[in-house]
Amino acid sequence: MGNEKLVCKVCGRDTFTTGQVGGTTSQGNIRPIGAIMAVGSPLLMTFCKNCGEVASFKVVKPEKF
Repeated sequence: MGNEKLVCKVCGRDTFTTGQVGGTTSQGNIRPIGAIMAVGSPLLMTFCKNCGEVASFKVVKPEKF
């Protein structure tokens, strides 16, 4: 996402934050399909602080794929 101001498509507010799913272990990480033993990568999510609508997902380490 660039420097543009985000506006929530659900509630119309403009207050967003970022959270992470996954981390240093493989639990919660996104992995290549069929790669059971791969650690994969955490996901960053940008979402509306008012209603929780997710504006974007970003794979932190795309080189893992």
